[in-house]
Amino acid sequence: MRSYTIFVALATSFPYLTSAHGFVSGVNVNGAWTAGSDPVWYYYPAGTAPATAGWDSLNQDLGFVAPTDFGTSNIACHKSATVGKNFVNVKAGDTITFYWNTWPDSHKGPIINYIAPYGTSAGSLQWNKISQSSIVSGTTWVTDTLIANNFTASATIPKNLKAGDYVLRHEIIALHGGQSLNGAQNYPQCLNLRVSGSGSVSPSGGTVGSSLYKNTDPGIMFNLYVSYTSYPYPGPALWTAAN
Repeated sequence: MRSYTIFVALATSFPYLTSAHGFVSGVNVNGAWTAGSDPVWYYYPAGTAPATAGWDSLNQDLGFVAPTDFGTSNIACHKSATVGKNFVNVKAGDTITFYWNTWPDSHKGPIINYIAPYGTSAGSLQWNKISQSSIVSGTTWVTDTLIANNFTASATIPKNLKAGDYVLRHEIIALHGGQSLNGAQNYPQCLNLRVSGSGSVSPSGGTVGSSLYKNTDPGIMFNLYVSYTSYPYPGPALWTAAN
């Protein structure tokens, strides 16, 4: 059994650990805050961790999902993820602001957002890509903008999306090692959404997490240290039917 002493020790040291990588601590929609999953959930006594809209995962090291795991469910919502208990309330067309607790400036790369009809198993969620961003200009990436904006990024829910429950997958792909095979680092974060509004378009098709990427995709293998003017996004094409 995990003891309270262990939890306190981990919680005390956690600010130091977060200097390496980050996680989504929560989101803001129209001034309303909803908490995401804090990795210290694991160290609470069983059944006492705070309920959040974020999917809990085994990312206590604030680590990443490696390309060697692309064929597993870990790439969907991070390692061994389990469904969140709460929901972010949002209207179709609203903008969601994601608050990362931190992010290292060396970890440049794209930010990609997906949506899937709600389900409780990460491996079976069918993802549709709704937005993606990468190079701002020169060697400035959207992750640099995230840092400059107090570790925040945003995504807009398609305005014609049908009301219902969904899972939003918000992901940074860090490319500082992307010049080498299996050197990229994926940081997927999932949150439950409860969408309202008069939209009539439901996601169709979709791609399960284990089929989103291959370790040899051009946007996974990408060299930050040579001259470039564009970035080839990995994964399926943007889903625009509900825009």
